[in-house]
Amino acid sequence: MPSDAPAPRDNDSAPQSRSPSPAGGETLTLRALVSTKDAGVIIGKAGKNVAELREQTGVKAGVSKVIPGVHERVLTVTGSVEGVAKAYSLIVSQLVSASPSSPVMSPSSSPTTAIRLLISHNLMGSVIGRNGLKIKAIQDSSGARMVASKDMLPQSTERIVEVQGSSDSIGRAIEEIGRCLLEDWERGVGTVLFHPGAGDERSGRRTHPTGRRSNGDVRRTSPSPGSPSSPPTNLRTQNISIPSDMVGCIIGRNGTKITEIRRLSGSKISIAKEPHDETGERMFTIVGTPEANEKALFLLYNQLESEKERRVGRDQQQQEEMQD
Repeated sequence: MPSDAPAPRDNDSAPQSRSPSPAGGETLTLRALVSTKDAGVIIGKAGKNVAELREQTGVKAGVSKVIPGVHERVLTVTGSVEGVAKAYSLIVSQLVSASPSSPVMSPSSSPTTAIRLLISHNLMGSVIGRNGLKIKAIQDSSGARMVASKDMLPQSTERIVEVQGSSDSIGRAIEEIGRCLLEDWERGVGTVLFHPGAGDERSGRRTHPTGRRSNGDVRRTSPSPGSPSSPPTNLRTQNISIPSDMVGCIIGRNGTKITEIRRLSGSKISIAKEPHDETGERMFTIVGTPEANEKALFLLYNQLESEKERRVGRDQQQQEEMQD
């Protein structure tokens, strides 16, 4: 959509919403979760604010569509690291000016608030660093405070990193975060993006169009008699970290669940025997075509989500039994 188009309330940035997707190694796409009210401020009347933002920073920016009954939307900003950081700094300034009642954590100096970034689970290690050294360095150099969520958002492999501070400190922190993401951008390939209101089929359609088919991957079928059986040439390798206490639910009894995921996706999936770092998480290596790997990621995540829901229900039942 051109930068002077009115009211970009459509998902004009959605086609570029890959995490991150550096063209030439320099382009960063950074998404954030914003309230519907804040989205209105970011867009402005007839799209005035977002058009000015694009003009001042050179970025592409847009907000996802309104979903009835859902009070959050996704802001997507794409451009150079410096442009994206400047854009988020300007956005934070707009939000603070529009909402004098925004959380203010310091009565002195400039007002402070927060922005919730959406970061691929596989890239969190690049932002946090070994023993938390990287996130501490970013906080020290920028003056912002950063809080990383432990859990992935529903129907996705993204987590929230909340950046708190003044508009300038948030901009400095986001520039550093952006550089970390670009350095390890390959680890973010295949990220299942979060969409507010996830949990219905909408998420499945947008993150994996074939995820609802019974046989979405025809590459698994046997070749017809006489036809060549050459393997696909566009195989890719992707890694995803899984919490150790969740590995068993993905493998299943006697390996039944992981075997089914392999069969449905057409990808080869291997599991590290030991945790790969101090987080205690185990590395799953997925090898297949881009489509097969995306389906494997989708199925792995769905299995994780089902197990989390089962555990929450079990804990609630135990609490109810204790109260009786």
